[in-house]
Amino acid sequence: MSGRFETIAKPLVGLSLLARSRSGDERGFLSRLFDAEDMLEIGWSGGVSQVNQTITRMTGTVRGMHFQKPPFSESKLVTCLSGRIMDVAVDIRKGSPTFLRHFATELSPENARSLLIGPGFAHGFQALTDDVLLVYVHSAPYRTDAEGGLDPRDPALAINWPLAVENLSPRDQSHPAIKGAFTGIET
Repeated sequence: MSGRFETIAKPLVGLSLLARSRSGDERGFLSRLFDAEDMLEIGWSGGVSQVNQTITRMTGTVRGMHFQKPPFSESKLVTCLSGRIMDVAVDIRKGSPTFLRHFATELSPENARSLLIGPGFAHGFQALTDDVLLVYVHSAPYRTDAEGGLDPRDPALAINWPLAVENLSPRDQSHPAIKGAFTGIET
């Protein structure tokens, strides 16, 4: 246990599944979403550059698989505040022994879990309910010229989405499938 967060699993080097502790009584509870000291101990790679919120309206919607290319790679802490998602991170680090392996887990307010994703991973999720609300904490600013993505339907990624993939944005539909020449990104 590191302060207010317990590391449940480290499925791939650079990923940590965290449980947030809750303090409360019959009136409700408090759950800390981010703590700089705790996060540094767990593997956070820097300060906080951005905190973003998303809402996904429809069950089955997939967003991803997104990443930032060096030198703008980032750590990302993903937390689900309403609804449920299947959250997925794919190792795209050049030379990594787990290159192109992925980890998938359900995030929801009920399980009070967050996924800490280090630099060199593509990230995406599928909404398992309507009206999913997520909060992302980013260690680096978003840069349009550094964005990258992979096709979430690519058989090379072998992601077993729990529902039919629906409502991909035009941007996500345009992400390329992995070809033999893709060797990953430097981190």
